[in-house]
Amino acid sequence: MLDTTPLMDAVLRFADRLRAAPQSRLQRGAAAEALALARELARRAQLIEEPERTPREMPEAGMFAVADQLTVAGRDLALVLTAPEALGESVALVEEAHKRAGV
Repeated sequence: MLDTTPLMDAVLRFADRLRAAPQSRLQRGAAAEALALARELARRAQLIEEPERTPREMPEAGMFAVADQLTVAGRDLALVLTAPEALGESVALVEEAHKRAGV
């Protein structure tokens, strides 16, 4: 079993920063960046679990829910990852999005 702690640490760090961010920061793009990341993590998890199906898109639930959406998508991906390369790519993806979000 692959140790996905680095992925969950990165996801939870970003989610915690989103929860602590002021509304103005979320409106200036942090929430949109986080939602795009959550959607990508969810897409990756779905492709691993059901490669024959077209991934469903995570809905927009509002800027105050995006930290929870990110956490759920990150956990879903962490549960199905088996390739160390995919883990490294996923951690880098989260860290890059976190930097772009500016929180």
